[in-house]
Amino acid sequence: MPEHGSLTFRKEERICSRKLIERLFGGGCSRALTAFPIRLVYMKTENCENVPPAQVLISVSKKHFKRAIKRNRVKRQLREAYRKNKYILYKTLKRHEGVGIAMAFIWIDDKLYESVDVEKRIKNLLQRLSERIEKS
Repeated sequence: MPEHGSLTFRKEERICSRKLIERLFGGGCSRALTAFPIRLVYMKTENCENVPPAQVLISVSKKHFKRAIKRNRVKRQLREAYRKNKYILYKTLKRHEGVGIAMAFIWIDDKLYESVDVEKRIKNLLQRLSERIEKS
């Protein structure tokens, strides 16, 4: 179960660095997992003192939803699902000292989904990511 205070999603947990975004999508060091309609692109980083162990980017393309209202709804659903289930990943990262992770959740469908379904997919992705971290 999540620890007290871990059910937040602070600004520091968001990827803002253009360099990090370019490394995440440009370099050959990133990997991907998919739980349709969400694609997770991730890469390992060194965990520094003042940076959270996991940093997140959320992307919903205009190609899929022309209207900002729908794009914002999907982004809100993704953020909320991650916020509620990030403890799955944090438990694993706590056991692997010095390992951090940068990840991007990318929406790859033209349809809207119920929040329950979105949360199920995010949970699935976080569990699979945790298993991959354990193996390496």
